[in-house]
Amino acid sequence: MATLNESQSGKAAKGRTKKPAPRVDLTAMVDLMFLLTTFFMLTTSLGSLNAADIAKPDKTDVDLVVNYPESRTMTILLGKNNKTVCYMGTIEKANMKVIPVADIQKEIMANEQLVAQTHQHNPAKYMIVIIKPSKTARFQNFVDVIDEMKIANIKSYAIDDDHIAEKEMAFMKLNNL
Repeated sequence: MATLNESQSGKAAKGRTKKPAPRVDLTAMVDLMFLLTTFFMLTTSLGSLNAADIAKPDKTDVDLVVNYPESRTMTILLGKNNKTVCYMGTIEKANMKVIPVADIQKEIMANEQLVAQTHQHNPAKYMIVIIKPSKTARFQNFVDVIDEMKIANIKSYAIDDDHIAEKEMAFMKLNNL
């Protein structure tokens, strides 16, 4: 790899031979380093972005009202001050709860177990989550809730910031969200 070169031109001065400092030739080592660097650059992959896939339908002239199954639908309303409003079922029979965004995972897991027990653990009857960010919600809270959907392995969730019901808005105003 590296060679040690010593010159032979040591002259005697007052009876002693002067030894020159050895010189190391690192050309071969540098070549090897570039070969290894090139090899690892070509054989490894660079880090990929971990982006969440979110698709929203195009707005049309006619808003379609989608009827979700009441027994397995959870709605999450994002408000201000890192708070959310959660309920299961439809808005007419809703038992709304205000919880911090940090505790949303516990609520998702509890509701997922409730849905599984209600439908005798049928894998075709999974929980559907509707996420409704309000105008006062922080973007970070929205990202946290989407991350929780991925962590909890929720198969179906929708983002609906256009259809917040009057009863939902009234509850959020009542709780200063």
